[in-house]
Amino acid sequence: MESSAVKKAKLTAKWATTMTRWHIGFKTNGKRLGSPKVKPTRRWQLVGFTGPGGRESAGIVDLLAIRKDHRTLSGAFKRGDLFEIVLIQIKGGGARWPNADDIRRLRAVAKRYRAREVILAAWVKGSHQNFYRLDKNTSNAKTAWKQVDPGEIFR
Repeated sequence: MESSAVKKAKLTAKWATTMTRWHIGFKTNGKRLGSPKVKPTRRWQLVGFTGPGGRESAGIVDLLAIRKDHRTLSGAFKRGDLFEIVLIQIKGGGARWPNADDIRRLRAVAKRYRAREVILAAWVKGSHQNFYRLDKNTSNAKTAWKQVDPGEIFR
């Protein structure tokens, strides 16, 4: 049987993910998410990774934003063959922020998949949701995150 703390953490994680998805859709007026009413090109698809029983899954990335890259390329790839990727880590309630090891892992995953951005979405019930971009030039966990408008990321 789950303890009340585990239930609360599970519910907070679910709400943090829901609010992150909603906020990204709101900031992009829904035009850049997978809405069928919008021109089908350049839409972001949000892919969540939940574990057994709706809990958090293992791994550093909680949500993946992906869309086709329609820039004109040369060589082996044609327009639309590649993807743009944004990695999102979500923190809800009083969850601790990523430490230096977490940041190292996020950067390694971003490098492996050539992610365009690494974002931290922080949500606390009853307050505004904040988004932070991982600075590429710092190893200090306290100064690694710079606040950003999600409309800038998901344009």
